[in-house]
Amino acid sequence: MSHLVTLPLLRRRQLLAGAASLSALALAGCATSTPRPVVVTPPPVPFDVLAMYGPLPDEEFPVPAAPIAQLDPQYWRQEVDNITGEPAGTVVVDTPNRFLYWTMPDGRAMRYGVGIGRDGFAWGGRAHIAYKRKWPVWTPPSEMVDRQPELEVYRHGQPPGLNNALGARALYIHQGNRDTLYRLHGNMDIHSIGKAVSSGCVRLLFQDVIDLYDRVPSGSPIVVIQ
Repeated sequence: MSHLVTLPLLRRRQLLAGAASLSALALAGCATSTPRPVVVTPPPVPFDVLAMYGPLPDEEFPVPAAPIAQLDPQYWRQEVDNITGEPAGTVVVDTPNRFLYWTMPDGRAMRYGVGIGRDGFAWGGRAHIAYKRKWPVWTPPSEMVDRQPELEVYRHGQPPGLNNALGARALYIHQGNRDTLYRLHGNMDIHSIGKAVSSGCVRLLFQDVIDLYDRVPSGSPIVVIQ
């Protein structure tokens, strides 16, 4: 009699144990199938790049460090192969790709990320750098003042400084003896680099336009590709 009672009890315990195991596996399966959030940490900015875009306290108006980690690395200043087809000593603005090249000997070029003019304000062609200025005064063209009346206060010139529209340096583009009214100039808004936002001029970060200014002699040819 005791044997007949024990056998069903054992089977019942085995069934309960099996059910518990299945429940545990089911719970485990649910837990492992739930996707976990992936946190992507951008790679650290290399030390040499941080140094390139560091503060410039000895400038007439001390320049703060650029928040370079916020900029796509392709727009960091870097030496590359000269793919422009232009000879050494030429400024080339690649408008579609938002790059500016200063071509150098031995098939090399210094490449900078730039912001360019909005549609309708863009300019292209061949010209030359007529002259350069450190911490220039900005005088907006009359037609710009007419479009943007808030600029009236600067009709006769905006004093130099960090907030000046031309920034730390400006290189002035002429065709023959005619001023095109377009400039290569400095800009502190890192989010404008790689974008089409300005009224025709080509803008570089302060650290980059200072570097470019020191490399490019007045009279250098410039090609702006549309």
